Amino acid sequence: MKNIVFTIGLILLFILSSFTVVDERDLRVNTVVIDAGHGGKDSGTSGAVSKEKNIALNIALKLGKTIEQNLKDVKVIYTRTSDKFIELEERAQIANKNGADLFISIHCNSLPRSTPEAKKQGIYGTETYIMGMHTSDANFDVAKRENAVILMEDGIKETYEGFDPNSPESYILFSLYQSAYMENSLRLAEKIEKQFKERVQRKSRGVRQAGFWVLYRTSMPSVLVETGYLSNKNEEKYLSDPYGQTLIASGLFRAFRDYKNEIESTIN
Repeated sequence: MKNIVFTIGLILLFILSSFTVVDERDLRVNTVVIDAGHGGKDSGTSGAVSKEKNIALNIALKLGKTIEQNLKDVKVIYTRTSDKFIELEERAQIANKNGADLFISIHCNSLPRSTPEAKKQGIYGTETYIMGMHTSDANFDVAKRENAVILMEDGIKETYEGFDPNSPESYILFSLYQSAYMENSLRLAEKIEKQFKERVQRKSRGVRQAGFWVLYRTSMPSVLVETGYLSNKNEEKYLSDPYGQTLIASGLFRAFRDYKNEIESTIN
């Protein structure tokens, strides 16, 4: 009887210690997926002389290279490294299949040229989104634009379960969204906007929520970063400049590094 109790005790001890190891591994930020928005036949938004897909890719590659040079324990995975069309669902699945600890999607914003705000060149600045229901028409417009790539894909009814990026009714499914990753997504988003404001000296328009399919489908903390407005000629010039892109990438890197350090500081 004593032998049986002793054996059971050893088994329980092994199980508990195994869970402890797994938990600590889960807290480490070892893999990040960097998603350059749009690509290929999907140019995204555009400015007078620039396209979102090109700027997003340049920033993504600069961010990934900086992480690889400075954080040797982090594996960087890109959803694309060239001007290639990647379906929205596939971007999320790249992160899920690789067991990523973070997903960062990089984009540029814009206003329709016909709007008074665009004509005045009055709106500019960065915004970082986490998954959630939009609380303003402006947030909803951004979500619709970024989700619209779905309409360029084949077999969208099967892949996206009937989701229509232009239909307000389709976004009702996001109202039921609850994620274990919401807190850490918000934590990263806040660090990104803080870096943009305090270190990169960009105007921060803050952290926002909206219904992005790619964030909805990722199984880890995830953010979508709008790095600036291509409808603003000054911001377009900044984002099109390799130096401006480097500064944006450095802000993203510092936010990622600080997030990683904060999360891993809880490990004994």
